[in-house]
Amino acid sequence: MDILYQGHASLRLTTRSGTVVYLDPCAGNGYEVPADMILVTHLHGDHSMVEKPSRKPDCVVITSRDMLVNDMYKRITIKDVRIEAVPAYNRNHRKSESVGYLVFADGIGCYFSGDTSKIPEMAQLRERDLDYAFFASDGFYNMNAEEAAECAGIVGAKHSTPIHTVPYHGSMEELFGEETADRFRPDGRLIIRPGETITA
Repeated sequence: MDILYQGHASLRLTTRSGTVVYLDPCAGNGYEVPADMILVTHLHGDHSMVEKPSRKPDCVVITSRDMLVNDMYKRITIKDVRIEAVPAYNRNHRKSESVGYLVFADGIGCYFSGDTSKIPEMAQLRERDLDYAFFASDGFYNMNAEEAAECAGIVGAKHSTPIHTVPYHGSMEELFGEETADRFRPDGRLIIRPGETITA
């Protein structure tokens, strides 16, 4: 699996078989590769620009409204990708309107926190033996870098990465906050910057 960090909270995953998944499209570049699915953690504008990615004819758009129904967190499998919604919330994001995602493909497990702060449900993720975890950490709409590092310790993924490192209002300078990333220091810390790719 290749994981391209586009900036802010936007990522693009590509499996070995060529399935393409965009997560929270909004920022950065790299939207020309046609999507099989587009995942949206919540419907704030900096996470839900679903018109940005190019799409395959059978592309599916999946939002928090699809994956959190009557307080039930859904699981779905599309092609070679398994997706589970998990809780995500804080004072700025209602529990009933926001989710994080677990994404499994190619034998790799990833956690995308969505916009959240430290929540009790994170402790349940440790038993999933995850490979990569991505934590919102801007300290304004979400938890700060130090709290995100604490969450990384709770989740226990092999590699933990800060994203959503500054509040985003549309400028390229807001794609990534070096100062925030420097303060994110859990075990397994992995810093990636916009335009960089993890090959898992």
